[in-house]
Amino acid sequence: MDRIGRIETVGIKDVWRHEAHDFTRWLYDNLDVLGDALGIELTASLREASTGSFSLDILAKDADGRRVAIENQFGNSNHDHLGKVLTYLASFNADVAVWIVEHARAEHVDAIHWLNKSAASTEFFLLQVEVIRIEESPPAPRLTIIAAPSEEQRQIGAQKRSIAKQAALLHDFWSELLTASRNRHTLHAGVSPTTKTWLGATSGVPGLAFTYGTYEHAMKVELSIDRGDEDSSERALRALEAHKSEIEDAFGRPLDWEPLPGRKRCRIKHDLNIGGYRDPDERTKVITTAVDAMVRLEAAIRPHLQAIR
Repeated sequence: MDRIGRIETVGIKDVWRHEAHDFTRWLYDNLDVLGDALGIELTASLREASTGSFSLDILAKDADGRRVAIENQFGNSNHDHLGKVLTYLASFNADVAVWIVEHARAEHVDAIHWLNKSAASTEFFLLQVEVIRIEESPPAPRLTIIAAPSEEQRQIGAQKRSIAKQAALLHDFWSELLTASRNRHTLHAGVSPTTKTWLGATSGVPGLAFTYGTYEHAMKVELSIDRGDEDSSERALRALEAHKSEIEDAFGRPLDWEPLPGRKRCRIKHDLNIGGYRDPDERTKVITTAVDAMVRLEAAIRPHLQAIR
């Protein structure tokens, strides 16, 4: 058998004396080495890209045109460089962050994993750089991925982004609805926008609230009855149901009277299949119709609330 050589580690500064002047320049000219380690095709865009008083080591692009911010560091990873990585991401609107260090500290590995699970759409990579050779062979770089986005982390991130987007849509939707509502009546005047799919205001009777509900493409208005237990809530519903014909005549159409067996709450509701919070092109119509239905629902029920008192 032919003799097998041994891999030896070479001091990184024996090859590149200075991180910025030597290593960054070499990496800029040999981005394919980094691309092979990442599994990403990279093309150089700019070296020492300035933003304020800071300079990103390399700004590159991948095959999809995404911006890749690359920051290098000899020695142990530190908070200063982690902060720079985040600053460069914001300054250059980058999609991928690559932080190359000589030695990765455990807390920074954890930080990169956390960032990949966050709501941000950016992908974070932490790599270790070292130099090796086999006996008298020329030194060769070895880039090892220490932390990278996994498929699970991508899914978690996508889920968080979806939740955040939904929350923003709901907050905007309720803000517009409350503005429109205040022009019609004062029932929800003291209510603030929420990120939930429902928004209610007390009727003045304990446990009874006039509530809007929204879905992606539908709405509802209801009197929600929650008197603390199933029997008490159902008794309140039956007390109002004794005036069902009067209430429905005043509202202008039949309502759904739902005791919801097994639950401590029940309701009187009306569904509006006119669109919901994910229908921005129909938002004015949706809100106008929902507010009108709520005005009519309150006017129809309020005269009979004394039956519950």
